[in-house]
Amino acid sequence: MNWLETLKFNDDGLIPAIAQDRETGRVMMVAWQNKEALKLTYETKEAVYFSRSRGKLWHKGETSGHAQIVHGIFTDCDSDVIILSITQIGGIACHTGRESCFFKQLDDQGEWQIISDVIKDPSQIYGENQPTAADDDSTAVTNQSSSDVLASLDAILDERKSADKDSSYVASLYHKGLNKILEKVGEEAVESIIAAKELERAKNADENCDERAHDLVYEVADTWFHQMVALSALGLSAQDVINELARRFGISGIDEKNSRTK
Repeated sequence: MNWLETLKFNDDGLIPAIAQDRETGRVMMVAWQNKEALKLTYETKEAVYFSRSRGKLWHKGETSGHAQIVHGIFTDCDSDVIILSITQIGGIACHTGRESCFFKQLDDQGEWQIISDVIKDPSQIYGENQPTAADDDSTAVTNQSSSDVLASLDAILDERKSADKDSSYVASLYHKGLNKILEKVGEEAVESIIAAKELERAKNADENCDERAHDLVYEVADTWFHQMVALSALGLSAQDVINELARRFGISGIDEKNSRTK
């Protein structure tokens, strides 16, 4: 049985996830994960959560840079809560600019007292896009055009070339070299093929195809992502691919193929 299937998600397909500092044991924050977020967390070793307010995944630190490196994933005896043992990049987990989201303590008079100082002003972290407690530090990437998304990802991939390999999945791929990156491209391509065949089978069997369709989109996204890492490693970008596709508009596919040199 897949390990994800052993967990008890609620009726909305979510499970609470507690991020706990690996060294101090301090609880840094609590968020929600669905199966996709938890699977990504397991695969990338960086915390990915699900935003209930926006109905989308968010990679912790995708805007602030305060990512969470995941060293271990734990569940309780009922398998209905997750604890992530993490290292908090930048030392700030809370959108208020504090180390932990749990910075209020109830005193003997029944009053909440703030016990942690702001490490960095949120406006310096997020600029004009300061998040609220409901959406933390995720930006509405889905509101951008496709080219904007790819351009943003190109910039992030280029930035990761100088990142610590122990704190960034992409940096670790660069460190391992092109062969490892291409190995991941191949793995994700095969998984895309399998997902496509599973979706076809579900359609032919008149089954509910929503989950299979989601799986295919997820695997294709993984394939594209690792192909972009390969491009970036070789000094190219998604824009180069977009330019080539744009060149082919108005050209017969057969003519274009025949025009290639052997």
